[in-house]
Amino acid sequence: MKKITCDACGQEIENPLPDGNYFHIEDWDVCEPCKESIELEIRPIMRGKVPFDYDWYRDLMVKSIAQRNAKLKGDVKRLR
Repeated sequence: MKKITCDACGQEIENPLPDGNYFHIEDWDVCEPCKESIELEIRPIMRGKVPFDYDWYRDLMVKSIAQRNAKLKGDVKRLR
């Protein structure tokens, strides 16, 4: 069995099911609770984006995951 750790919170994902209880976004593996939390965090920003652009959304999601990963690892340079 594959061992997968969430790149946003650092917790191990038990019984990983792709697009079920974890999501692979670009180079990151994110658990379902973190994905939902990030989506709630960026929702107000998304509402202001007219017209909606999926590439922009994907970049925003990846940037949010990278920021959480930097906080998790204590990498101050990547937080900016």
